[in-house]
This record gives sequence, structure tokens and C-alpha cells, in this order.
Amino acid sequence: MRYSIVVPVYNRPDEVDELLDSLCLQDCKDFEVVLVEDGSAVPCKEVVQKYADKLDIQYFEKANSGPGPSRNYGVARSRGEYVLILDSDVILPPGYLTAIEKELNAEEADAFGGPDRAHSSFTDIQKAINYAMTSFFTTGGIRGGKKKLDKFYPRSFNMGIRRSVYEALGGFSEMRFGEDIDFSIRIFKGGYRCRLFPDAWVYHKRRTDFRKFFKQVYNSGIARINLYKKYPESLKLVHLLPAVFTLGLAFLLVSALFCKYALLPILLYALLIFIDASCKNHSPKIGLYSVAASFIQLVGYGTGFLHAWWKRCVLGKGEFKAFEKKFYN
Repeated sequence: MRYSIVVPVYNRPDEVDELLDSLCLQDCKDFEVVLVEDGSAVPCKEVVQKYADKLDIQYFEKANSGPGPSRNYGVARSRGEYVLILDSDVILPPGYLTAIEKELNAEEADAFGGPDRAHSSFTDIQKAINYAMTSFFTTGGIRGGKKKLDKFYPRSFNMGIRRSVYEALGGFSEMRFGEDIDFSIRIFKGGYRCRLFPDAWVYHKRRTDFRKFFKQVYNSGIARINLYKKYPESLKLVHLLPAVFTLGLAFLLVSALFCKYALLPILLYALLIFIDASCKNHSPKIGLYSVAASFIQLVGYGTGFLHAWWKRCVLGKGEFKAFEKKFYN
């Protein structure tokens, strides 16, 4: 078998339904699906049963342990030459697997990944969140899937790896957040070849509202410091920018109490986001939402980063002790 598609699931039966439906429409059929229910209160077993005669599918239920160990659990029970790791909230275009096969036939790769897009059916808020996570003006385009990047780090919403490499590296770690970047770093450290497959993109829902989005990016900021403590060389200038933005924003807001012109940089940045997002989405409404999403993305990540920096780098707490109640309860 060529591909094993492994998907950890936590309380997302409706999204699993959409993912499995899109897998039925793939041009390439040489794959199996392994779904791992990670201690969900709302399981997707009934959804999976709908596709039992349409897909080569395995379904497993286990106690909650987080995404990394759940992926390892699924990979251990899979058979494909290549393992494809997907999040449960993605939808695949019909040519997804064909695009991967084309890239692998053209040039070998030990690991790979692709970018993400917003589907036309997504809500305006989801489209705004997608903009905030992929725009050059928010994340520097590091999630936008550009070939100009020196290194492409596959992320778990759309990641592929040769089975022999997966097993040699021992799979994902038990980190609750940032485990995919941790895995990508170990791929590079192992000397394996990792490539971006720009045409192997997915529709990625991400979060459905701003509160959940803030929590997600806040945890990502924490994860970046945890990664830094493991791999100091992994921290780049672009990772510091949200924290700098957050501190700068706080300074400008306080300064505005004494000088009204202090708000001007904030307003100019918001205007830039509004114009760019409105043009790209052909919607001023999404442009407005994108302003909110962009500030949430930067401030959420920045505050999580600063919080973790204080606990781990200043107070010297370990990863588990610093975030025991938040991540590991």
C-alpha cells in the first residue's frame, strides 16, 4: 500500500464526516485511513461506519493522551509506505494525493508537507483566521507555503513522511503543543530530505471563533519557548516579532493617554490589514474580521510566548511543571 492517512480526532464528528467524504473523491485510490479517537466525549464512530464500504478504513478508540501519542498509535497500526498526517478539520481537494504522487515521482523526499487554503463554504470568521495565519503582514508568510523559505517545516495539519524515517525517529513526542515542529526539527537534524509540495494543499478550518483562536495561538506561543529550550537554534527573529508587537501595542495604548497621535501606528497597521484582506477575499466584511483576527493572532502568540519565557527562562521551571494544569491534566 502506498499511503496511510492517520488522523487523531477529539470531539469533531461533523468535521470527520467532511474529511472522509473528500477522501472518497480522491483521484488516487492507493491508500488506507486510520482514525484514532483520542478520548472524545462526542465520538465519530457512527460517522466512520457510513464509509466502511467506501474506504479502506480503521477506527480505534483510546484514552486521551494528546495528538502526538495518538498519531503514533495510529501509525503503529497502519501499513502504507508513506504516512500522511492530517488534522480532522481539513478537507482535501480531489487531486491532493495525485499531487503528492507527482512530486514523489519527480524527486524523492523523506518528509514533506503542503500549504492550506480557506474553502468557499467556510464562515467569514474562518476565512479571516486563515488570512491571519498565512499573511505576510502577520506571520511573515511562514505558514503560507512559499518556496522562497530556506527551510520548510511540515505541520501536522498536512504532513507526509516515509514510514522508515518515521520509525527511525520514534514518531512524535509527547509535547501537547508544538509537537509537529519538534518532529520537523528532528527530521532535519537526522539529515533527511524535507520538501514543500505546493500543489498538495488542503482546506483547513482552523478555529471557528475568535475565543478558540486566541487560545490556539496563545498555546503556540508557549510551545515556541518549549521548543527553544529543547533546540536553542530553532528560535528565529520572526518568532520574536509577535512578542515585540504585543509589547509595542501596550506601550502605544498607554502613550495614547498622553498623546493621541500614539494611536496612529496602530490605525495604519489596521488599515493595511483591512485593505489587503478585503482585496484577497473580495469582501470588506472579511477585511474587518481579518483586522480583529490579525491582532488576536499577534497578541495571543505574543502573550503566550512572554508567559512561557517568564516561567521557563526566568523562573527556570520545566515544561511539565510550568504548564501542568494547562496542558497535562
